[in-house]
Amino acid sequence: MAGKRALLILAKGAEEMETVIPTDVLRRAGITVIVAGLTGKDPVQCSRDVVICPDTSLEEARTKGPYDVVVLPGGNLGAQNLSESPAVKEVLQEQDAKKGLIAAICAGPTALLAHGIGYGRSVTTHPLAKDKMMNGDHYKYSESRVEKDGHVITSRGPGTSFEFALAIVDALMGKEVADQVKAPLVLKD
Repeated sequence: MAGKRALLILAKGAEEMETVIPTDVLRRAGITVIVAGLTGKDPVQCSRDVVICPDTSLEEARTKGPYDVVVLPGGNLGAQNLSESPAVKEVLQEQDAKKGLIAAICAGPTALLAHGIGYGRSVTTHPLAKDKMMNGDHYKYSESRVEKDGHVITSRGPGTSFEFALAIVDALMGKEVADQVKAPLVLKD
């Protein structure tokens, strides 16, 4: 069996921790992670002025699918850029149609709303994105740090990045692998 593969879409204004921590944790679990720049291969300036170099462009990454999970980091501007992208809409619709895992954190779930993904599911977001997410009757809102409903995983923010990433590992590889990855991270329970 081929290894699991993740596509993380990196947009200008993304939250750094919500980009780097899931990428790192998934790679520790043996999942191949492609960090794809929304607008190309150039370095991306994130929400706190950290610059991250994507592995490739989203356009190029799409030709190398399918992926077991599509990951959307938050950050207000990053989430807005994901929400306004027709390419992101296509990727999410393709992933949703095959019931492939979709994971979004912080303001990232607002891109799910913008593209009509996961309606009817329980979701969580950063507290400041709650009102936007709940505009309409599309979702059930959860205050959980990480919420998994079917093939959609959502999470609250930078401080939940490890839990979010480990929930993705658990969903793709199982609890035993997630526990093996978690132990050396010395996370507080």
